Amino acid sequence: MVTSIQIADQDGVRRITLHRPQVHNAFDDGLIAELTTALEQAGADAAVRAVVLTGEGASFSAGADLHWMRGMAQASEAENRADSLRLARLMRTLQFLPKPTIARVNGAAYGGGVGLIACCDIAIGVDSARFGLTEVKLGLVPAVISPYVIHAIGLRQARRLFLTGELFDAATAQAIGLLHECVPAAQLDDAVNTALELLAKAGPLAQAEAKQLALRMAGVDEAAAEQLDRDNAALIARLRVSAEGQEGLGAFLAKRAPRWSTPG
Repeated sequence: MVTSIQIADQDGVRRITLHRPQVHNAFDDGLIAELTTALEQAGADAAVRAVVLTGEGASFSAGADLHWMRGMAQASEAENRADSLRLARLMRTLQFLPKPTIARVNGAAYGGGVGLIACCDIAIGVDSARFGLTEVKLGLVPAVISPYVIHAIGLRQARRLFLTGELFDAATAQAIGLLHECVPAAQLDDAVNTALELLAKAGPLAQAEAKQLALRMAGVDEAAAEQLDRDNAALIARLRVSAEGQEGLGAFLAKRAPRWSTPG
């Protein structure tokens, strides 16, 4: 049976691998559902001490799948809202997972892929990785992932990257707080293992409480996050069916520049 993720356990570590390398581990309904379930199961499993999230192949995650985006463009506002709420649940599940989480960023991450990294407690990436929050180029905004990305990189950096949609490299990702460490590809597993060794020295109950303490002191509350997710899902649904969103998505799918785009 072909699935969108792979799961492996070793010494209390659950490794969850996004397994759609042919599309750079892009999101679709199947991946979102499977990953949400896998995270919920990891959070409830007393044998799991830590979760490592990574991608198969050259990329961590390219964000939205092309066919999924085509479906978005044709769907109603209500269908788009429901779709966005499923993605929001995934991000919220990862953000508040009662286990330490590590993003093993093996390659490029865009859109929702950046959101997954931002939701993890520790993020370690290869120095060749590229990142982007390019939604504005489609006439959209990174609504669902915005709370988590802003918590990770801060408002000042988010205001620039949300508006320009520019790509940035791993050194920049580390400088702004998206990555904790940036290493050559040959050293990625060693860096992740070092982090896991540090996590293994701490009490699991204390870690769960420490994670909630950090979030609480930053004013991050799961119930409030759920309400914010509903608001942001409504926003992106409205933008997807708007004239500008339809033009942006249509242009992307047709591989042409949108009407508002200037040369250069």
